[in-house]
Amino acid sequence: MPLQSRDDLRNIAIIAHVDHGKTTLVDAMLWQSGAFRANQEVDERVLDSNDLEREKGITILAKNTAVRHGGITINIIDTPGHADFGGEVERGLAMVDGVVLLVDASEGPLPQTRFVLRKALAAKLPVILCINKVDRPDSRIAEVVDATYELFLDLDATDDQIDFPIVYASAKAGRASLNRPADGELPDSPDLEPLFETIKRTVPPPTYDPTAPLQALVTNLDSSSYLGRIALCRIHHGTITKGQQVAWCRADGSIERVRISELLMTEALERKPAQQAGPGDIIAVAGIPDIMIGDTLADPDDPRPLPRITVDEPAISMVIGTNTSPLVGREKGTKVTARLVKERLDRELIGNVSMRVLPTDRPDAWEVQGRGELALAVLVETMRREGYELTVGKPQVVTRVIDGKVHEPVERLTVDCPEEYLGAVTQLIAVRKGRMENMVNNGSGWVRMEFLVPARGLIGFRTEFLTETRGTGIAHHVFEGYEPWFGELRTRPTGSLVADRAGTATAYAILNLQERATLFVTPGTEVYEGMIVGENSRAEDMDVNITRERKLTNMRSSTAEELERLSPPRTMSLEEMLEFIREDECVEVTPTAIRPRKVVLNAAERARIAARAKRGHHPA
Repeated sequence: MPLQSRDDLRNIAIIAHVDHGKTTLVDAMLWQSGAFRANQEVDERVLDSNDLEREKGITILAKNTAVRHGGITINIIDTPGHADFGGEVERGLAMVDGVVLLVDASEGPLPQTRFVLRKALAAKLPVILCINKVDRPDSRIAEVVDATYELFLDLDATDDQIDFPIVYASAKAGRASLNRPADGELPDSPDLEPLFETIKRTVPPPTYDPTAPLQALVTNLDSSSYLGRIALCRIHHGTITKGQQVAWCRADGSIERVRISELLMTEALERKPAQQAGPGDIIAVAGIPDIMIGDTLADPDDPRPLPRITVDEPAISMVIGTNTSPLVGREKGTKVTARLVKERLDRELIGNVSMRVLPTDRPDAWEVQGRGELALAVLVETMRREGYELTVGKPQVVTRVIDGKVHEPVERLTVDCPEEYLGAVTQLIAVRKGRMENMVNNGSGWVRMEFLVPARGLIGFRTEFLTETRGTGIAHHVFEGYEPWFGELRTRPTGSLVADRAGTATAYAILNLQERATLFVTPGTEVYEGMIVGENSRAEDMDVNITRERKLTNMRSSTAEELERLSPPRTMSLEEMLEFIREDECVEVTPTAIRPRKVVLNAAERARIAARAKRGHHPA
């Protein structure tokens, strides 16, 4: 029997590089489709719902929403733009029939654009190119369109794929047009109608075989305090009704009969109960407590599992363990035991397909692997806010052995910076064993360079790069492939100041030290032996007594205390701290504090290990 299509439905994903306006565009689409009342108070970027997303201004989790437009329901998946959350993009693409590729009218296609587009072309999805932010004063629309065509040719797109429609938009103003505006001008249409029409024309409606049994693929998970675990599915064939018995096909090949206790469909931002859903619909089902991403819900009489979702391999790992510092458990109500930490990491694996947790040789520490350091830092930050105390090691790369040789991941780094910093940036990357692939100077005073750099070299790169370019440079990187091990990299030229005893930091001690180092602590901070209190200006570590008090004399002076000025300490975020630490250091993370420390706290023990390493014995 021929395939039939559902013309009242379209499923699209919005993909783009970070900060090119995906979530803002979804906002505008929701507003213009009448999802909100005119007087309703709605936050900007309404889909970035969790606190971390709001603070960082980025999307971390893929989310779906549905808008009604002219009798057609359009399901929209908003995806993250960071490659670190690549697993989310890949899941999003498994649910849709077409994509809207957003490109910034000034920045043009960037590495992430390449990454998400490669995924979309591999999945054979039709693409609508949307040139966003056309009203930027520095927009260069014609060049960006040409660069996007080149990118499609680079990625070996077929003739049909290259023949894509182009929409020019300003998501912020909520306007889109098919006519190219002048650079820096708004589109000539007053709303997003041309974009909606293009979606209806270009994206095919979901097709299905009316005779085929039920098949629905689980692409995401959510939970509710009332319904428990909720599975988000896309129905490929057949229909599903509330209360129906279905076959649940698991990863290990086993099949179990389960009942759908609740069936929900998304309208704008709310999930509403539904009685029945058909092919192409994106639904949420409850009633299956252990369901996982990639499982299939099928017909109990004729179960046919769908192929599972595959995601890219992890490239970065770090060891996360329980807090082992002397200050553990000082804060009220924190979760400090190994069992609680392990449970939380296992829970993360349920909804996050791109992460792995492996055991280490210690019972209270686990190796967590992910796509990038941002994804791992977000996990640690989330756990910290939930009240966990952790010790987090330095991010390492995940190597693999190919033909008997150790290979390590290589990233493609794109740097935009003003011309005057060209030398400084090139030198910075040369230290990290990067090699230049391409350099473009379009005469505007800015240069764009492309490098291939080992992923190890990029750990800690961001902070230094921003310092070198006085905060003006823009750097983005995306996973490229594996190359043979590059050898030793020495990226941090400075040593650490390590506290040699427990106590409280004093102003007097800080005053004497601040000439030679940058400090991280203020007077009155509690310190312990082995805690890192500052960055030494020389390459070696230095043990210091930061608790030293001033000896009192019987001389009186009214001004002696006044003249001593303390420099403010350097405060670092969790990501910066993870970039800063060395191999023999780690970070203690608690709900209220982030403290860098040595892995081995005792100074004498550290000296013994260093002496052993010098003699050529590795530490036991």
